[in-house]
Amino acid sequence: MLNSIHSPTDIKQLDLDELQSLADEIRAFLIDNVQKTGGHLASNLGTIEMSIALHYVFDTPKDSVVFDVGHQAYTHKILTGRKDRMHTLRQKNGLSGFTKRQESEHDSFGAGHSSTSISAALGIAIANGINHDDDKSIAVIGDGALTGGMSFEALNHAGDSEADLLIILNDNDMSISKNVGAMNKYLTKLISGKMYSTMKNKSLGFLEKMPRMHNFAKRSEEHLKGMVLPSTLFEELGLEYYGPIDGHDLPTLIKTLQNLKAQNKPRLLHLITKKGYGLDSAENDPCKFHGIAPASDGSSTLDSYSHVFGRWLINTASNNKDLIAITPAMCTGSGMSEFEANYPDRYFDVGIAEQHAVTFAGGLATQGLKPIVAIYSTFLQRGYDQLIHDIALQNLNVIFAIDRAGLVGSDGATHAGCFDLSFLRCIPNLTIMAPSNGLELYQMLNTAFKMKSPVCIRYPRGVANMVKYETQDTIEIGKGNVLLKGEKIAIFAYGNRVEAALEAGKELGASVIDMRFVKPLDEPLVSKIANAHQQLISIEDNAISGGGGSAISEYLHQQKITTPLQILGLPDNFTEQGSQEELYQQYELTAQGIINVAKS
Repeated sequence: MLNSIHSPTDIKQLDLDELQSLADEIRAFLIDNVQKTGGHLASNLGTIEMSIALHYVFDTPKDSVVFDVGHQAYTHKILTGRKDRMHTLRQKNGLSGFTKRQESEHDSFGAGHSSTSISAALGIAIANGINHDDDKSIAVIGDGALTGGMSFEALNHAGDSEADLLIILNDNDMSISKNVGAMNKYLTKLISGKMYSTMKNKSLGFLEKMPRMHNFAKRSEEHLKGMVLPSTLFEELGLEYYGPIDGHDLPTLIKTLQNLKAQNKPRLLHLITKKGYGLDSAENDPCKFHGIAPASDGSSTLDSYSHVFGRWLINTASNNKDLIAITPAMCTGSGMSEFEANYPDRYFDVGIAEQHAVTFAGGLATQGLKPIVAIYSTFLQRGYDQLIHDIALQNLNVIFAIDRAGLVGSDGATHAGCFDLSFLRCIPNLTIMAPSNGLELYQMLNTAFKMKSPVCIRYPRGVANMVKYETQDTIEIGKGNVLLKGEKIAIFAYGNRVEAALEAGKELGASVIDMRFVKPLDEPLVSKIANAHQQLISIEDNAISGGGGSAISEYLHQQKITTPLQILGLPDNFTEQGSQEELYQQYELTAQGIINVAKS
């Protein structure tokens, strides 16, 4: 059956039994495909029935379905003509692992970061009203993404509007007991139906002429709903609330969506789904199966940078009771699971709330504690104002462990940490470090912990290229390290590009400098190297504009040093997806890329 589905119109010809068979086929297809390509498995297994029901009831691309984060839209991709390209998922020149407007007209809004769908869908809904279109706008958001402050800003606006907006809350953090589920299904069908809505509106219209009775009726309705349905914030914000219903029950889903499609005011449908649904191992451990690597990937025996950071946390916390670890919903990815288990009173997962995480850390720092915020580079962008206004401006002692810096590979442009050096370097009071291996990361964390001002340590995804890295050593603030001494050519390298610089330096007979600090820049060393060489090259996995190479260039210009400098980094466009190594090759951030520049 799946092979006959080429567009959403094809599923509208199926009956309910055939739709369930289609869901089973898609589930088997996804399990097989994602294990080969890698990707987000558990979240997609939990949204198959929801995606089928949405496309059965609504008409994309005329109607807009906006997925939050977008990593749960694989079934949506399959139903909108992309099944035959799913084997290219997250690969170079292949399908994105998220929704992407350039990929399909059915992807009404691109995604990658969380808590954006309600804002975007509300914008579309209001635009439909301005344009006098009867198109529908639907936002799909998970219970995790709903913790983001932007979601509540959007809900607050939506409830105060008359927009034709339907919000689907995909809640996979709770379950429905069977005896309650049947009653909830019945009530939700009833109160989302035309008869209920018509009776309610006409009755309230009549009662408005009798104020006392009207107020009594409103209170009675609220009390009745409170007894048989979950009390909810949403109606207080001005949205009609329906649910919760079983998000894997296709007949109920379809009937409820059909009823809600007929309405034209802000409304929210609460679905209960199970992450990893249909695959026992994923249901039992949805965190492990949230994102999986391709089956063919070999695992390295070396620790990752994230693991090095996790070990430092554990070792440092044992002797320092003022160490506090904070994460915005990235515990496992940031290497903090062991710390959480051993020091639960000093571990804070604030949910998908990067802005809050940063300012919360600032509050802790004012009381003499040592907060460390573990955050992905791409997500630190969301806390930029707080970093400037609440941390740097007050010179508070907060350490930012910035993971996934530079090119992250198959997650693509939405997750690439290509801008952190540029947007951090311009902020006063910050110290910015970039380790080239696990030992340097450990040393830098030791150094940062002894400082009294805000510190950013940015490190990449992947292995740290060190077997032994645990140490008590620190490094001198603002000092680079000359690794090779050459004659005519000098290579300034940042972070994980040091290894490529060393390889090139040996072939070219060049000097190689591990810069280590982006800010403060080791100006005496830069002057010395520039005056002793005829050609300078810098390399980093950050945007060329405003990065480490730019810092060197600015300093040389100020000092009127004319030794030519070639900056290797990421160009002025958004990066593509592919493996990290493929992308390093594409952007020539390799030993051969350095050699080519030196010889050109």
